[in-house]
Amino acid sequence: MTKAHQLSINTLTQDDIQSVCQLFKYSISDAFKKEGLGHLQDDIQKEVENKKQMANTSLNPANSDTYFLVAKIAGAVVGTISFAPCGEDIRSCTGNQLNDVGELGSLYVLPSYQGQGVGSALIKELMAYLRKQGIDQFCLDSGYKRAQTRWLRKFGEPYKAVKDYWGPDSVHMVWFCKVSDYITGKR
Repeated sequence: MTKAHQLSINTLTQDDIQSVCQLFKYSISDAFKKEGLGHLQDDIQKEVENKKQMANTSLNPANSDTYFLVAKIAGAVVGTISFAPCGEDIRSCTGNQLNDVGELGSLYVLPSYQGQGVGSALIKELMAYLRKQGIDQFCLDSGYKRAQTRWLRKFGEPYKAVKDYWGPDSVHMVWFCKVSDYITGKR
């Protein structure tokens, strides 16, 4: 990123919601396409709607246990990340071992901004928030092969890898991490 494209990261607001919903639609469709799953339109739509609902619900913190951050460049939303209770896929893959651990999720960056540090900046900001909240553990998961490659580099070996989770030759990975490892610069 150049200095002309200063990145800002803030808590999701009502003013961001339309842009965030567009980001989900575009980024999730792109992720499925790059995984060779672009034909699964119903699954794509379900995932987009799930993320939209999660983002909208997070706008009312009194009734939500989900925290959302958005990354913007020149005022435009280019990425998101969330922290919420452990999701169903993690519960299933771990035999409910991580039910009490919050989940880093909804990490989406517009394809044209991927590989420029937006995702890393979102993770760093979320880690600072978790630390302030006194939270020192988190988990995350992915069934996307491209994301798994990144997470293996960033978070190391997964806590669990479940073969054939989404069908033959698919692997779903779950990581269990310490916030302090990502605050102190160990990773």
